[in-house]
Amino acid sequence: MKFSQRIQNVQPSMTMSVTDLARRLKAQGEDVIGFGAGEPDFHTPENIKQAGIEAIRSNQTYYTGVSGTDELRDAIVAKFKNENGLDYERGQIVVSCGAKQSFYNLAQVLWEEGDEVLIPAPYWVSYPDIVALAGAQPVIVPTTAENEFKASPEQLQAAVTPKTRALVFSSPCNPSGAAYTRKELEGLAEFVLRNNLLAVSDEIYEHLVYDGFKHVGLAEIGPEIKKQTAVINGVSKGYAMTGWRIGYLAAEKEIAAQVSKLQGQLTSGACTISQVASVEALTGPQEAVRKMRDEFLVRRNEMVQRLNAMDGVSCYNPVGSFYTFPDVSGAYGKKFEGKTIDGSLAFTEFLLKQAKVAVVPGVAFGADRHVRISFATSMDNIKRGMDRMAEAISSLAD
Repeated sequence: MKFSQRIQNVQPSMTMSVTDLARRLKAQGEDVIGFGAGEPDFHTPENIKQAGIEAIRSNQTYYTGVSGTDELRDAIVAKFKNENGLDYERGQIVVSCGAKQSFYNLAQVLWEEGDEVLIPAPYWVSYPDIVALAGAQPVIVPTTAENEFKASPEQLQAAVTPKTRALVFSSPCNPSGAAYTRKELEGLAEFVLRNNLLAVSDEIYEHLVYDGFKHVGLAEIGPEIKKQTAVINGVSKGYAMTGWRIGYLAAEKEIAAQVSKLQGQLTSGACTISQVASVEALTGPQEAVRKMRDEFLVRRNEMVQRLNAMDGVSCYNPVGSFYTFPDVSGAYGKKFEGKTIDGSLAFTEFLLKQAKVAVVPGVAFGADRHVRISFATSMDNIKRGMDRMAEAISSLAD
């Protein structure tokens, strides 16, 4: 069978691969502790589940409009107004089968061969491949823990060429957990406007922030940058609704219309039942979100403290998401079973074999000195996993 060059250029998602591998090993009886999951380990809140059940019972099981139900789009408009101080109209919102599809749709309608898209690293694993699937060239702008994994306007400006069309970033960030302050976003807004770019602001983790950090989205900086920003969000992370598959895009009407046109030829509208449940998520009680966030904070504190106590490991304290992104390069150059650990992929393989701990290699996110470790798991798993990881690292030979 001959496959397209397009699909041959796509890399499998390492985050999904690690999660699937841990699941298979567990099914085979292996005592694997999986830290690869990109989803909350909590159940969907009861009021949201009941809304989905009622949708089925009341026969809300038919197609919706391609861009989403009026009720859900209105709830999203209200969410932006109440939580972010942003005014959108229904026609600027497109609901999709997850935030990943929202970004894919956007890439397909905006970029093509010859275009360049700036992506600070570490980045969410799918950004570069989705940009490449549109025919454009992802241009990676590296950051480090020393600058809290945030790209400066000066760094970004140095990467701009006449072909540059957009800047794509997440705040809070998957995988680093870093988030931009209002002042930093003001600098990014000025950069975007000066270069007449589109900014894609992925805010899927906005409700999961800690230590008093206040999430601010790029579009909140002012009316000019709002017009040149496409916001991507969804209910998956904050409401423990990953399997419900609801994400959404907010952008200028001309962009939303093109995205809706494309989606009409792909998935049509998102799942009707999930959209009903998402209305309840956005408009109903928010206490469950706060409880999840508080528990994540306790787990984060435990994990960061344990990681920083390990020999040769240093870990930035994330202000958002449910990931840590420790630098494990202190183990590089050391040997395990005669094999030299020469990067994050080898380190990940070593950790799985030696400690039965599954993490995601940083190379998947454009940062090979690091690994991503999710604290969206029980405190018992965190403590046992950190014990195993520390013991495994201390066993390495120079």
